[in-house]
Amino acid sequence: MSDLFSHQRDITLEKVAPLADRLRPRSLDDFVGQESILGPGRLLRRAIAADRVGNLILHGPPGVGKTTLARIIAGSTRAHFSSLNAVLAGVKDLRIEVDGAKERLARHGLRTTLFIDEVHRFNSAQQDALLPWVENGTLTLIGATTENPYFEVNKALVSRSRLFRLQPLEPPHLHQLLDRALRDAEVGYGDRSIRVTQEAADHLVDVAGGDARSLLNALELAVETTQPNGDSQIVIDLTIAEESIQQRAVLYDKQGDAHFDTISAFIKSLRGSDADAALFWLARMVEAGENPRFIFRRMLIAAGEDIGLADPQAVVVVEACAAAFERVGLPEGLYPLAQAALYLAGAEKSNSVLGFFDALKSVRETNRQQVPSHLRDAHRDGQAFGDGVGYRYPHAYAEHWVAQQYLPNSLQGEVFWQPGNLGWEGQRRERLQQRRAAQLAAAAELAADQGDVLSSSPEDPQLERWLQRQAAAEGERLDTLRRRFWEGVTWRRHDRVLVLEARSLLWALDPMAATPEGGVVVTVVETSDLDRLKAQLQMLDCLRQPQLLVVPRDRPAALGALLEPGAGDRFDWVVARQPWRGLNAEQVDTWIGEVGTRLGQKGQWRLLFSSPQQGPAAGLLALMGKTDMSLQLLLKELCELEHQQLQQQHHCGQLAHCSLSAQGWSVQEQRWPEALHLEVSSALIERWLAPGSAYLEQLAALRGTPLAADAVQILREGFSRYLGQQLPQSVEHTLLIAAHPREARPKQASKKPRQGRGS
Repeated sequence: MSDLFSHQRDITLEKVAPLADRLRPRSLDDFVGQESILGPGRLLRRAIAADRVGNLILHGPPGVGKTTLARIIAGSTRAHFSSLNAVLAGVKDLRIEVDGAKERLARHGLRTTLFIDEVHRFNSAQQDALLPWVENGTLTLIGATTENPYFEVNKALVSRSRLFRLQPLEPPHLHQLLDRALRDAEVGYGDRSIRVTQEAADHLVDVAGGDARSLLNALELAVETTQPNGDSQIVIDLTIAEESIQQRAVLYDKQGDAHFDTISAFIKSLRGSDADAALFWLARMVEAGENPRFIFRRMLIAAGEDIGLADPQAVVVVEACAAAFERVGLPEGLYPLAQAALYLAGAEKSNSVLGFFDALKSVRETNRQQVPSHLRDAHRDGQAFGDGVGYRYPHAYAEHWVAQQYLPNSLQGEVFWQPGNLGWEGQRRERLQQRRAAQLAAAAELAADQGDVLSSSPEDPQLERWLQRQAAAEGERLDTLRRRFWEGVTWRRHDRVLVLEARSLLWALDPMAATPEGGVVVTVVETSDLDRLKAQLQMLDCLRQPQLLVVPRDRPAALGALLEPGAGDRFDWVVARQPWRGLNAEQVDTWIGEVGTRLGQKGQWRLLFSSPQQGPAAGLLALMGKTDMSLQLLLKELCELEHQQLQQQHHCGQLAHCSLSAQGWSVQEQRWPEALHLEVSSALIERWLAPGSAYLEQLAALRGTPLAADAVQILREGFSRYLGQQLPQSVEHTLLIAAHPREARPKQASKKPRQGRGS
C-alpha cells in the first residue's frame, strides 16, 4: 500500500509543481544555453553521450541549469543514479548510499552515480566521509553548487573532478524558455489562451538577469493572478509584468568569489587611476551590503602600497574620511567613502563625489555586471579558470599607468566622475580626458576577447608524457617550427580545433594539451595516414583522442558530411601545414569557403607554407664547384626545372592569401628564412633517385619526358662522391594568420549635468 500511496503522491506533486520544475528539459536537445561547454562536439556533451562523465562539479549562479543538467545525465547513464540534497542529508545518508553502491557493484557489477545538490552545504567532516568512496571508484560524484568549489569544496574532491562553470542565460535563451512555457500544453500554458505583450516579455527577461527559474516563477505568478478578459484571454502587459518580478538582486557573497573578485577589481582600479571603475565597484559593494569599514581598511592599505610617498596626504585623507564616516553614519557617510576613493584614484574633494550615485544607479539598472576576467582575484583559482590572466600591472609602465579595461564590457564609456575646472582636479582634467580616451581604445582592442574559462579538469600525467614523446619523435627542427607556428596563441580550455591534411600529429599536440574540454578534429588525405595516426593514439583515453577523418583533397564538401551534426560552426581554430598542394585557385577558394563557414565569429586560421629555395640539383651544384663539366651541364638544366617546381609550391601560399582576403578575412603574414644542411647519405640519394620517386616524377612532368637512365646514373654517382658531407639548403616559411576584421564601436562618453541629493 505504501508503494501505491507513493505513486499517487508523485502524480499529485507533478500536477502542483511550480512551472519552473515542470518545464525542466529531459534531454540535451531541449537544454537551453551553455553552448560553450555543452555545444555539439564539446567534451561534456561527448562524455554524456559515451556515458563517461566521471566525477563532475557544476558551478554557477542560481537558475542556469545545474540541477537540470545532472538529471539529464541521470537519464542517459547506464549506472544506478541516486541523489541527495546537502541541505537535508548528513553522514548517515551518505553511509546508506555507499553501502548500496558497494552492494550493487559486488552483486551486479553496476556502477553508482551520486548527485549531491548544494554540495557546498556539506561541512568538512561530511565531505571527508565522501572522499574515500569517490577516490576508490565506489561512487561517481556529480555535485552542484552556487559557490566557488575551490573555496567551499574539499580540495581533494576538486582535484579528482572536472569543474564546469555555468554562465547566466542570455536574453535569447530566456525568450526561448518563455515561448516554450506559453506553447507547451502538457507542462506549460499551451492549453490556455494567454498573450504576453512584447514590452512585458522584455521586462521579465531583463529583470530575471540570466536566471531561468526567476523568469518562469514571475510568469507563473502573472498568469495565475490575472483574470481573463471578455474574450477569455489572459493578457500580461507591462504593468502586470512589473508587479510579478521586482528589482534585480545584486549577486554578492561576502565570503566567496564576488567578495574577493569585486574588492580585487576595486583595488586594481584605484591602482590604475581609473576613477570611474573605482566608483562602480565601490557602488556594487555598498549596494550588496559590504561593510564600509572593510573598504576603508583596504583603501588605507592601497594608500600606503600603491601611492606611498608620491602623495603622503593619501593616508591622511583616507583616515580623515574614515573618521567622518564613523561620526556621520549611513546614508550620508557615503560621501566621505566616495571622497576617499576618488582621492586615491586621482581626484580631490568637490561636488564631483556625487558621481558615486551615478555609479549606484548603474549597479541597480545594468544587467551584466560581471568582473572582467583579468581583474578577478588570481590567487585562489586563477590557474584553473584563467582568472587574473592578462592583467597589466601599472607599476611596470611609464608614469605607473597603462590603458586597459577596468569597467564591465556593458559599461565601457560610462563617466561617473566629472572633475571641475578649478583646483587640484582642474589641473588633472585634461590628463583624465586623455586617459579616458586611451581606456576606450584599449577596451575596443579587447572587444574580441577570449571570454571566460568555464571548466577545469584534473591533471593527466599520462597525456603529458605522451605529448612529449610525440613532439620528440618529430625531431628538434620540426619541434622548433611547431613552437614558432603556435607563438602568441591564447588558448581557451573549451576551444575546438580543426587540423587539415595532417601527415603527423605534430600540429595537433598543442591543442590536444590546451583544450581538454573542447576537442580536436584532424583530417587526412589518405587512409594509410589514418591508420598510422590511429596507431599513435592507442595509448590515450578515447575522450582525449582527436577525431580522425579522411577528406580527399579534391572533395572539401566531404568534411561537412563527416562532422558531427550541428557542430559545423563551432571551430575556434583551423590550422594546417602545406595544405591544398597541387590545387588551382578555384579549388583553394572552394576549400576556404567550405571551411570558413565552420569558424565562429572569433575563429582564426593559421596556415603554414614552407617553400624550399633550391632543390637537390642546386644543392649539389653549389657543393661541387666547377669540376666535371658533363655533370655540371646536367645539373644546370635540372636547376631550371627545380626552380619552376618550387615556384609552384610557393604559389599555393599566395593562392591561400588571396582567397582569404577576397572572402573577407583579415590576413596577417609572417615570413622567415631557415638555413638547412642535409647530410648526403645513401638513404637520401635513394629517396630522390629511386625509380618512381616523387622528385623524378616532378622533373618528368616539367620536362615533358622522363629523365634518361644514364642521366639518373650520372646524378647518383655525383651525389655518391659527397657521402657524409653537408648539402646546403634553404627554406622560406610563410605563416598566414586570418581572422574576422574587428569592428570596435566604443561608446561615446556623455552625461547630463548632475544635481545634489538635496536639489
